This record gives sequence, structure tokens and C-alpha cells, in this order.
Amino acid sequence: MKIERKKEGSRLTVLLEGDLDALSAPALNDLVKNELSDVTELVFDLEKLDYTSSAGLRVFLMAQKIMDEQGSMSVKHANEEVMEIFDETGFTDILELRD
Repeated sequence: MKIERKKEGSRLTVLLEGDLDALSAPALNDLVKNELSDVTELVFDLEKLDYTSSAGLRVFLMAQKIMDEQGSMSVKHANEEVMEIFDETGFTDILELRD
């Protein structure tokens, strides 16, 4: 999986590409733990994300909990398969999802 960051002031956009699974989730987990201290708006752009496993969902949940305390988080451009996973796991009720 490829992770690209775009920082604009206190806004961080994280673009994900490939599969977010048990092998790649630790890298995203590290980003969430180490790079959000001065972020008030976090955006995950999933346009090129093909799949997320439960390991990836845990990272999204952790990021949401952090951002609930210090700002906002949104997820945009999730494809049909990823949206289905979010829907089946109840993440559509947890995350702010945008086109």
C-alpha cells in the first residue's frame, strides 16, 4: 500500500492506494499516532484504495477518536467495495463519508 500526505496548515489529507490490510495497517497506524498532534482537520482520500481489512478499520476508528477530541475527520472517494465494508461493519454510522 502507498500512503501520501498533503499538509496545508492544520489540515492533513492522507491519500491511500492499494490494500489496507494487516501488513500495511501498521504504517498508517504510525502516521495516525505520530502526525496528528497539530492537525484539526483530517481527510482520508480513498479514491485509490482497493480494500480494507479489519486492521485498517481499527486505524480509521483510532483516528476518528483522536480527531473527535481535536477537530474533524472525513473520508472521501471510497469505492463501492470499501463502502460495502464500511456499511457491513457499521462504519457508515461512525465516519463522515463524502463523495
